[in-house]
Amino acid sequence: QAQVVESGGGLVQPGGSLRLSCAASGFDFDNYGIGWFRQAPGKKREGVSCISGSGSTTYYADSVKGRFTISRDNAKKMVYLQLNSLKPEDTGVYFCAAGPSSWYVLIGERVLTTETLYDYWGQGTQVTVSL
Repeated sequence: QAQVVESGGGLVQPGGSLRLSCAASGFDFDNYGIGWFRQAPGKKREGVSCISGSGSTTYYADSVKGRFTISRDNAKKMVYLQLNSLKPEDTGVYFCAAGPSSWYVLIGERVLTTETLYDYWGQGTQVTVSL
């Protein structure tokens, strides 16, 4: 059974850091890109960052560039999202999702904003940035 499972969320003060993890199983991980999305209360879900199957291509939303870093370990079937310099507006439920890596070649950066490309979604992990 193919699945992705997020972990690592929590409560952190502004300026703090968290590392989110996405554990994958049941599909050909090396050929799947992984995206991180988030949904704040009352807002539409948005793409935060994504990484191709090989890890050679990454994309970030403008709002997180320079603060968040995505990486993957294909041997462990894991993807990580390092969140630094967190702001209250980063609060939300963070989801990871897996989609065919071939889309990174076909449509480039639009993989970050095209949720229909993603086959497998996790249940999400809550990130709250507050004093």
